[in-house]
Amino acid sequence: MLCAAVVAVAGCGGDGGDESGSPPPDYAKLLDGSPPPLAGLHRQGDQLLGGGRPAFEERLEQLNGFPAVVNVWASWCGPCRAEFPHFQKVGSELGRKVAFIGVDSDDDRDSAMTFLDSNPVPYPSYSDPDKEIATALGATLGFPATAFFDSEGNQTHIRHGPYATSAELEADVRRFAIDGESG
Repeated sequence: MLCAAVVAVAGCGGDGGDESGSPPPDYAKLLDGSPPPLAGLHRQGDQLLGGGRPAFEERLEQLNGFPAVVNVWASWCGPCRAEFPHFQKVGSELGRKVAFIGVDSDDDRDSAMTFLDSNPVPYPSYSDPDKEIATALGATLGFPATAFFDSEGNQTHIRHGPYATSAELEADVRRFAIDGESG
C-alpha cells in the first residue's frame, strides 16, 4: 500500500537539464537538523535505488507521520528535466518536514545516473524501468506527474504535467501533502 506523498511527471520528450543555469542549493546546510526518517532520504540524495515497487512501498511506510511528494520522471523527458530545478528548490526548502522521493520510470540506469549527476536533488529516486511504481501511483498519462500523500500515508492527489514554477509546486505541496486536502 502506498502511503507517503508523491510527485510524478507527465508530457515528456526532448532533452533538457537545468534550464535555469543556476547551481543547486546547499542541501546539507538547508536540511541540517531534519528528523531521522527525512535525514535518511537526504543521505541518499541523487542515488538511484533498486528493489522496485516493494522497496518503494516499504520506504513510504517507513515515512509514515510525514507528508510525502514523489516525482515520477525520466531522463529523456524534456518537461521532466525542465521542472527539476523546482524540485531542487522546494525539496530543499520543505525537506525538513516533507518527504520527497523520485521515481525514474521507463528509463535506462546509465542515462538516469548521468542526469542526476548534473541535476542533483536532496532525495533518492527509485528505478522503475517497467513503470510498475508509476502505474501504482496513477501516473499513467505520461511524464511528468505528481502524486501527493498526507502524513497518514493516504494518496490525496495526482497531477499530470510539469510544474512551470517553484511557487506552483510549493502551493500544491502545502495543499495536498501538508494540509492533506483531496483533489
